[in-house]
Amino acid sequence: MLSCGLLLVPLAVSTAACGGSASETLSTNPYDASDQISANTPADGRTKADPDKPLELAVKGDEARITDVTATDATGRYIRGELSADGKHWRTTVPLAAGTHYTVQVSTEGEDGTPGRKTLVVSTKDADDRLTVKFGPESGEYGVGQPVTAELSKPVTDPKARAVVESALKVDSMPRVEGAWHWVDGKKLHFRPKEYWPAHATIAVHSNLDGLKISGGLYGGPAKPVRLTTGDRVEAVTDAGAHQMTVLRNGKSINTIPVTTGKPGFSTRNGVKVVLGKESFVRMRSATVGIAAGSSDAYDLPVYWATRVTWSGEYVHAAPWSVGSQGAANVSHGCTGMSTGNAQWFFNTVRVGDIVKVVNSGGATMTPFDNGFGDWNMPWKEWRAGSALKNNASTTTGAAEREQNPAAVARLRPQF
Repeated sequence: MLSCGLLLVPLAVSTAACGGSASETLSTNPYDASDQISANTPADGRTKADPDKPLELAVKGDEARITDVTATDATGRYIRGELSADGKHWRTTVPLAAGTHYTVQVSTEGEDGTPGRKTLVVSTKDADDRLTVKFGPESGEYGVGQPVTAELSKPVTDPKARAVVESALKVDSMPRVEGAWHWVDGKKLHFRPKEYWPAHATIAVHSNLDGLKISGGLYGGPAKPVRLTTGDRVEAVTDAGAHQMTVLRNGKSINTIPVTTGKPGFSTRNGVKVVLGKESFVRMRSATVGIAAGSSDAYDLPVYWATRVTWSGEYVHAAPWSVGSQGAANVSHGCTGMSTGNAQWFFNTVRVGDIVKVVNSGGATMTPFDNGFGDWNMPWKEWRAGSALKNNASTTTGAAEREQNPAAVARLRPQF
């Protein structure tokens, strides 16, 4: 994604010296121009500058002019500014960052063409109101369907403020892909490529938001970067009408498994889901999904080799009690059931972030955000419309604790 906002390329404003030969000017050591340059920063050297105000420099008298200003923070990043046509004034053209130290190099030129130099160190006040970011998932290896998430510490609703935040959240991948952030709500963003991540990709996620002015008195805070890699492209495609699952690795079929999916009234969701986690044993009780005890659909079963694909309790798991229906009929309460041996093989083959797709079921399509990662079911045009950067390129650059949704804790119920 292209960078914009506060931290950009340096502004270099330079002109040729007047008077004297070029060799004479270049061979002259810059004189100390401290007495010629004034700044609108606190004069006592201890009070910090207000980041809400631009940094301004001016030349005293008529004996010199400014030829170049370079302002960088402690990490070497530049801040933009503009120089007046007469070389007498310079000011920043974007907000300063809060809680930041700047080194400002000012080059001047005297009436006789001799160069001068002044260095200022400017520290800005810390912000009272900070917006922090938490990226997900945790650093590690994932399947090619794993979205990147960003959780904000407080809601951001203003479109301009959202654009500032989004432009500072960086996703760099090798190889390069086309991708974009999508605002799920005021506090949550998801990033995904147009297509799945490439196999064996490296994805680095970081934020340039720290210290950046977002709106009013709100400034960005720190964020811990994450580094993800993808493994092979593993996809499990379940045809509920044919009662079988085909598992592919890098586009080639490696197994076909007889399955049973949700019966009428409990039909399995269609569409693309992403593996959320794996549990070798789960106790599944019908009461947790609203089925009354003692009814014909009630159950209380020990379940092994359970691979979760929704927060509400849809799994791919061992179902030895329905082996006779696997490959022939749909008899489950929404999960995809298979033999114990096949379920163990599937459990050991997939990883978090791998793709599980269901077709030809009577169920509704998996929703994008409220029950796991259904991000891939949203058309790309609609996904891009959820970005605050309407006119910006949506590609990643070529550089190279999985979080449980707290609001969904109450919904983490096994669904047999």
